[in-house]
Amino acid sequence: MLALSLTAELNGCATISDPLRSSSFSKSNIGGSVTDFQPVDTAENPYYYSFKVQCTSCREVHANWVGVSRFETHDMSGSRGESNFVWRCKNCKRESAASIKTAPKPYTAETASTRINVIEIDCRGCEFVEFRPDGTFQATGTDSNTKFPSIEFDESSEWYDYDEKAGEEVSVKECRWEIRRA
Repeated sequence: MLALSLTAELNGCATISDPLRSSSFSKSNIGGSVTDFQPVDTAENPYYYSFKVQCTSCREVHANWVGVSRFETHDMSGSRGESNFVWRCKNCKRESAASIKTAPKPYTAETASTRINVIEIDCRGCEFVEFRPDGTFQATGTDSNTKFPSIEFDESSEWYDYDEKAGEEVSVKECRWEIRRA
């Protein structure tokens, strides 16, 4: 079981490092006063989690990014059931599958500088080795309850806006993600 986890710094809190982490480290600097930061992931508007995938049999990393939605299911060959992601390695021809087991958990102001698992993924025959935050995220103003429903990151992984009710700039900066064993 793998987890896509996020750690954030709120208003300049210290960075927490974890010697047991694997893959890419996740850190965000969530400025201003926002909370409940998470992907917009509903049945009406599914989030496609973008990953680099590696075959656990031959260790080949697929060159392209793959998208996985927790609301889509695909049949596995041989009537072995369904999964959110079914993939056949081009190198060794083995079939692999992965399923998202949990709905995304929000990163809140109360969890500042602690790692939370955003989603958990059950992988069979493959591993996700890198995550790219394509798509739309959402957050809420901490004191004002202002909704920010369409946060999208550019190449710099930063987002800025202005919370008119609170009268201050809000931001999410320095996002990095970690895929680790759950």
